[in-house]
Formats: sequence, C-alpha cells, structure tokens
Amino acid sequence: MIFIGLLFLSAFAVSACAAWFSVAGLISIFSSAPLATGLMGGSLELAKLVAASWLYRNWNDAPRALKYYFSTSVVILSIITSLGIFGYLSKAHLDQAAITGQSTGQLAILDEKIKTQKENIDANRKALKQLDEAVDQVMGRSESEKGAERAVSIRKSQTQERSRLQTEIQTYQATIGLLNEERAPLAQDVRRIEAEVGPIKYVAELIYGDSTEDLIGRAVRLIIMSLIFVFDPMAILLVIAGNMSLMARHKLLFEDEPKQKTFTEVEIHDSTPAVFKYEEVQDEVDPEEVKINKKDVHRIPPEILDRVFHKNVPKNEA
Repeated sequence: MIFIGLLFLSAFAVSACAAWFSVAGLISIFSSAPLATGLMGGSLELAKLVAASWLYRNWNDAPRALKYYFSTSVVILSIITSLGIFGYLSKAHLDQAAITGQSTGQLAILDEKIKTQKENIDANRKALKQLDEAVDQVMGRSESEKGAERAVSIRKSQTQERSRLQTEIQTYQATIGLLNEERAPLAQDVRRIEAEVGPIKYVAELIYGDSTEDLIGRAVRLIIMSLIFVFDPMAILLVIAGNMSLMARHKLLFEDEPKQKTFTEVEIHDSTPAVFKYEEVQDEVDPEEVKINKKDVHRIPPEILDRVFHKNVPKNEA
C-alpha cells in the first residue's frame, strides 16, 4: 500500500509540474488574458487526468462514443500540454539569450571604442616618431655645427605639434580608463551568464562537435523535445499505473476472503423429493436462520443436512 501511495504521489507531482509549465507556457502565448488562460489550462489538466483514470476503470463498460471522445481528448490535451511546456522552456532560454546578447552587445561597443582610442594613440605616437626621424635625418646628413643648430631649430618648431600629440595621447588614455571602468561590470555579467550557459555549450559540443550560437540553439531545442516527450505522458501513465495497482490490490483482498455456500431455505413436498436452494455469499450465515420444517427433517437426506449445518447428522435422525 505504501508503494501505491508513492506511485500516486509521483503521478501527482509530475502532473503538477507539467501543468505548471504548460499553463505558464500558454499564458506566455496568450499574454493578453493571463487569468482566463490559467484557469482554462488548469481545469483542462485536471480533467485530462480524471478522464484517463475513468477510461482505464470503465473501458469495457463505457459507451463507444464516450470512450473514443475521452481517448481523443486525452491525446489532444497531452499534445497541448507538451506545446505549453515547449513554449515555457523556449521562453526561458530566449530570455537568458536576450540578456546575454544585450550585455555582449554593450561590451562589444565599449571594446570598439577602446580599440578606436588605442588606434588614435598609436597614430599620435607614430607622428611623434616621424618628427624624431626628421630631426635625426638632419643630424645625420650634417656633421658641422650648423647641422646641429638646424636640428635644434627644427625640434623647436615641432614643439607645438609635439605638445598637441602628447596631450591627445593623454586624453585618449584617460578615455580608455573610463571605458574600462564602464566595461568591467558588463564583462562580469557576461562571464556569469556564460558560466550559467556553460553546460549547454558542452552539450552542443558533445552532440554537434562545436558550440556556435546556432548549434547551442539546436541543442536546447533537442533537450526541450526530449523533456516534453516524457513529461506529460509519464504523468498520465503514472496515474493509470496507480489505478492498476489499486484495483489489483482491491481484487486481491476480496479474492483472499473465503467464500462459503450458505443454505437459505429447504422446502419439503409430500409427493416430490426435497428441493434444496442456496446461494454463494461471503459472510457466513447462522445455521439457526435456515428455514427447515422440523416435522419433515427425517425426510431430508443426510448429505443435505450435512451441507446445511456443516456437520454430520446422527444415523438415528437420518
């Protein structure tokens, strides 16, 4: 009996989870009427289980039209439940992917800005290097003092340009620092989300050999389809299995009780042999309640008396 209780408990637990996912999925599909959709989905989930139980218990006695309608309804409701579960789990994955995509997009924008600032810094440094090369070339082509004076003169003429380039480099570096500060929390969120979706990446790599975004989506759909194929059908079959176990136990209890043949009436007629009537019942009947005409008891065969009173009759009474 404990196992039967566990069987029904498992059936109700799986059914409740399936109903929750299904109703939530239907509400996400018909989001403009959440209360009505939830009431409809919940009542249909309960009706599905009751119909499956009733069909199993009354399959042989149920009218054909009712039997076929209930069977078709259970199958259709199971499909609707599976679609609701698919919608709910798909929405959960899409919401997670949307958060990941948003954070990744913002991170990519910041990375692009940082890259641009670094390119500007490299360009300014290259310009400074060119100014240095111009001075070095003048110094290299002349070994006299005039060459040195000319190089100094050129460097002095580059002072304003050098100052501008160095100022811009410092500005670019400060901008990069601010962008990195803005990037740090986004990068942390992306790492956290990637850690959460890490298992599905391993699943995608196990199935398809890679973990691109498209393959991850295909892996998620495969997992969801596997779940819906066992979720609601398992709930229905557990309910039917519980009914089977309960009915089998009920039948076993009644079959184990001894059945006794109890004689309820004996009629004696003058011109005909004794007529003996009895019926099978489960409760033993008191022999005192058996109706026998005492003046005709000597006419009843001993084997009949023996069967009536469950004891041997003395020979002198026979």
